Amino acid sequence: MNTARLFTFSQSNQINTGFVTGTLASRVAEQLLDKMRADDLAPGTRLPSEIAMAKHFGVSRTVMREAIARLKADGLLETRRGSGAFVRATDRQQTLVDGDRMTEESVGALLNLIEVRRGVESEVAALAAVRRTPGQLAEIEHALRRIDEAVAAGSDGVEEDARLHQCIAATTGNPYWVRIIEMFAQHVRSAVRVTRANEARRDDFSRQVRAEHEQIVSAIAARDPDLARAAATQHMEGAAQRVRAADRDFWRGEGGELARQLSPAESDAKESCAG
Repeated sequence: MNTARLFTFSQSNQINTGFVTGTLASRVAEQLLDKMRADDLAPGTRLPSEIAMAKHFGVSRTVMREAIARLKADGLLETRRGSGAFVRATDRQQTLVDGDRMTEESVGALLNLIEVRRGVESEVAALAAVRRTPGQLAEIEHALRRIDEAVAAGSDGVEEDARLHQCIAATTGNPYWVRIIEMFAQHVRSAVRVTRANEARRDDFSRQVRAEHEQIVSAIAARDPDLARAAATQHMEGAAQRVRAADRDFWRGEGGELARQLSPAESDAKESCAG
């Protein structure tokens, strides 16, 4: 491969630490890929050292190493012992889901929806913590148990997961929050099918989701709106991180098939939390 052209940085490009879907490493990987594309780097171009790139992005070497590993896993970089990282491709379409642009766009739509849900779910959880009655808390706790029961029975738990969030919205006492949740009901179900399929492949992912749900419900039970808001925010950020962490085999198989089912159609389905 041609290694004559050295990829260099002209100025610092530190990563924004505000909320953006995905882990810090995934965001570094995306910015590095953007730079590679902008410079139209040819295969074989050697990247700067790991230390130099970490300094450029304002992150640790551990984060930089993970970002490089992500691009390597996507077939965009290769590493050579003692020589560093080299460009293999700059177009993710060459490597993701066998060039399936529809799947990649669907994954982007999924992350966008998670970002919107992050704002909605965090505020809904905070209000539920303030306003819930003992009876409503019992319904929320029942909805949480139903997820475990559904999964134990071999179901994907999608309907039960959606029902939990609907129960929490109903607890706010504000019908507009409920209507917002209902507005996205079809999209959310499609998205949850993708995320739960991904999470089912890894025990650590499943445990994370269970723990995140428990933290939301516990905060609502404790009538702590700040803790409830933080727990719901963490749940959505965790969902985005798990999507980013899904491997190529998942998107080429079940994950890609489910992601392509994401539909822009509005849903007017209305369900109570007590089904």
